[in-house]
Amino acid sequence: EGKKPFKCDIWDYSFSQKSKLKTHVTSIHDGKKQFKCDICDYSSSQKSDMNRHVASVHDDKKPFQCEICDYRCSLKGGMKKHVASVHENKRPFKCEICEYTCSQKGNLQRHLTSAHTNKKPFKCDICTANFTTKQNLKIHIAGVHEGKKPFECDICDYSFPQKSKL
Repeated sequence: EGKKPFKCDIWDYSFSQKSKLKTHVTSIHDGKKQFKCDICDYSSSQKSDMNRHVASVHDDKKPFQCEICDYRCSLKGGMKKHVASVHENKRPFKCEICEYTCSQKGNLQRHLTSAHTNKKPFKCDICTANFTTKQNLKIHIAGVHEGKKPFECDICDYSFPQKSKL
């Protein structure tokens, strides 16, 4: 791996160029994403990510099919990650503080920030809640303050603001 002298103050990420660090901080930690989808509320800091989003989500272009299950995705790398984490149960990223393990470095970074630090820079303007990511703040506002619960249980009539809560 080449030299990466530009380090993120919040996550254990390093970058080879200062501009890449700035893009990371602006999009991930500040939640500023200049490319907005015309169809849904997805936004991205990079145009290539927006193009991929439109192709895979709205145009349903997912050329990579899992040979084991029905999962499809738009990137070859995404398929490799899927197979390793879901079918091979590979979790090479381990938390040094607790027993948490995961398949992707980004998930470990989110875990470290949310579980083991008090850094919650995203504050709700309506109540006293604080969050580690802008996405979690958005989910909170939609579910708690706007009553949006788009994920419905197949067994009962209960709805949830997040799919992971089903």
